[in-house]
Amino acid sequence: MSDDAGAAVAAAAPVGGESRTALVRRARRINRVLAERYPDAHCELDFTTPLELLVATVLSAQTTDVRVNSVTPRLFAKYRTAADFASGDREDLETILQPTGFFRAKTQSVIGLGQALCERFDGEVPNRLEDLVTLPGVGRKTANVVLGNAFGIPGITVDTHFGRLSRRFGWTVSEDPVQVEHEVGSLFEKRDWTMLSHRLIFHGRRTCHARKPACGACPVAKLCPAYGTGETDPEKARKLVKDVPPAQFDAPEGAGPEDVSPLGTLA
Repeated sequence: MSDDAGAAVAAAAPVGGESRTALVRRARRINRVLAERYPDAHCELDFTTPLELLVATVLSAQTTDVRVNSVTPRLFAKYRTAADFASGDREDLETILQPTGFFRAKTQSVIGLGQALCERFDGEVPNRLEDLVTLPGVGRKTANVVLGNAFGIPGITVDTHFGRLSRRFGWTVSEDPVQVEHEVGSLFEKRDWTMLSHRLIFHGRRTCHARKPACGACPVAKLCPAYGTGETDPEKARKLVKDVPPAQFDAPEGAGPEDVSPLGTLA
């Protein structure tokens, strides 16, 4: 997306009749509440270098971070540099990567990734989005993961969880990841983008599930226009929540009834 197009997206009117000011206030309030629910939100891929994170993120396509983390210790012990991947033995890599699924395509991706890094970036992972997205198997989502977590450069990671929650929260109606990135990014300070991504992904994996969200145990229920999509009974909802310590259920709920309009938006 061009800068002009991005600016147009950022300036788009909020959905659902909510004023732009109210939308920004509500979005930032949700972020603050999620920060209390998930104080340890972080990238759940294990890595020690930008190259490791780049490879791990490429491998995470169509599988879970847990599955990727189960194979990367062996992978990274054997393949330490871009040159190692560039000259990697295809059969050996396929054997290591098989548990992640689509292992033949992923093997080709990591070999091509190593070759591209050696040929164009002296074997180093670049720290600019426009360079990262030219690499095999690397799109904006992967590039923003690497920028935010390996280089400390703010980026929004629009995976399936982030996109789903952004729409449920009424921050966007778009299904296009690039448009979601720009529209949601315009609601927050740039410095908050990376942690916002982690918090939404944590919340999507643990509470706001795709098929049956735990609405009755959600700390931002009173701020969410999609409240009622899932289980609203508090006890039943708690049973749907994954990996959240009991004490975290005591996190503030964001807004009292007086702060919320009948449509679920800030008055």
